[in-house]
Amino acid sequence: MKKILVTGGAGFLGSHLCERLVNEKHHVLCVDNYFTGSKKNINHLLDFKNFEVIRQDICIPLYLEVDEIYNLACPASPYYYQWDPIQTMKTSVIGSYNMLGLAKRTGAKILQASTSEVYGDPKVHPQPEEYWGNVNPIGIRSCYDEGKRAAETLFMDYYRVHKIKAKIVRIFNTYGPRMSENDGRVVSNFIVQALANKDITIYGDGMQTRSFCYVDDLLDAMQAMMNHSDNDFVGPVNIGNPVEFTMWELAHKVIQLTESNSKILQQPLPQDDPRQRRPNISQAKVMFNWEPKIDLEQGLIKTINYFKNEKNI
Repeated sequence: MKKILVTGGAGFLGSHLCERLVNEKHHVLCVDNYFTGSKKNINHLLDFKNFEVIRQDICIPLYLEVDEIYNLACPASPYYYQWDPIQTMKTSVIGSYNMLGLAKRTGAKILQASTSEVYGDPKVHPQPEEYWGNVNPIGIRSCYDEGKRAAETLFMDYYRVHKIKAKIVRIFNTYGPRMSENDGRVVSNFIVQALANKDITIYGDGMQTRSFCYVDDLLDAMQAMMNHSDNDFVGPVNIGNPVEFTMWELAHKVIQLTESNSKILQQPLPQDDPRQRRPNISQAKVMFNWEPKIDLEQGLIKTINYFKNEKNI
């Protein structure tokens, strides 16, 4: 049994990770300030003796004894991270600094949940880890994009200077049950609109592309990276599904699976919205034999059923 800290543990990804680690009999410490996380995501874990919750912002140092740290704390949708951009940057930079200090003191292995947003609006497609990105440092998305880039810098420098056991994964679009219906992410947006038979909103011409990874596949990769035996294998490593879809294709697939009467409504494209996003996952395949197993239709059905149950449809 390991003592494992999950920051952002009441969020979409964090709650699934906490659940998995609890079921694996580890002692799990879930830290969340509930800015975007929700107590309902972890209520079913509260009766487990190997699960604890701490309500705290990671911009405030934590003094704990742990074996591993999964640093997932940070708003991950444009709606939330643009709502308080300064706090978003502080969470990525000051929060990471605090977690790295904890890892240094305790000797814990620490994994940073970075993002495909570090590539910005990429000029290289698909995106390999060697690509440095095309990011606007002063745009409305910069608080998140540059915050995560700065966090990667901190992780690499702590590894080089202090020899901590650091791991970095770059997460591409991920979806599944427990997504917030109000967070502005495309999968949850489309599903909620379709279930209500409302117009599905597509921004721009709808030909921009994304790749969508189901949450279970993502967690497999995160744990494989954390458990990799080579402490000098820091990453970053792309984690995502390399199958690419346009927004039009996703909208039509959601309408089909929900049997909705929704129409498609086009709106202007937001500033700095990437035109293409798809991971090159060859490194993950080679280093820990990972690739996604759940295709888009399978994952969407699971996610649609979750939202149906939430709304009693």
